Amino acid sequence: MTPPIHSNGSVAPRPVAAFALLADANGASSCRKNAAERRPYIHRSKQSGVALVVALILLIVITLVGLAAVRGTIMQQKMTSNFYDRQLAFQAAEAGLREAEAVVQSTTPPGVGSTIRDCSSTAVPVNKCLANPFTDTSTTVAGFIQQVPSAYFNPGTAAAGAPQYIIEYLGIFTIPAPKVKQLSGVTGYGANPQTSAYFYRLTALSGPATVQDRASVTLQSIFKVNH
Repeated sequence: MTPPIHSNGSVAPRPVAAFALLADANGASSCRKNAAERRPYIHRSKQSGVALVVALILLIVITLVGLAAVRGTIMQQKMTSNFYDRQLAFQAAEAGLREAEAVVQSTTPPGVGSTIRDCSSTAVPVNKCLANPFTDTSTTVAGFIQQVPSAYFNPGTAAAGAPQYIIEYLGIFTIPAPKVKQLSGVTGYGANPQTSAYFYRLTALSGPATVQDRASVTLQSIFKVNH
């Protein structure tokens, strides 16, 4: 196509190029706009930290459960140890009672001896005998506290010490005798005669009273020796 020529002989510029540039610019802008409209919108949510809070809560719960389990195990060990210690103390107190019974049976004549405290109503002076003589702090009681010889009971290293015992003479009391067997032709048929016997109160302690960190068992029995 021949460009137009002015009257002065110059050639007029073609407006097509400017229009083309404008079209290109508008087209590029329109393409960028369309591309931006077609691009999907990405929603970026803020980090709220819920997972961290849940993890911390679970960690605290697991820690508490572990501490409870450890505490329960320690408590069971203490209970087992205390039960074992009490069983040793009980056996020691039983040995004290057996030794006290042997001493009473060997006392001739029955009654008050050098190692037997007189708690009878005929005692002179009348002794104030407590229910548990080991709680009596008087010097007269201390002289009657005996220990079980190691030949009869060896406490070893497990027990708190040698068991102790106190023998108290209560006096002579009348007791019903066993009923007579009902036989025909027997004198005193159906009678229930009376008899008397010596009575003692035996108190045994599993170990020395000064030991405070071990189990302590006190046993007491009434022992009878026929008149």
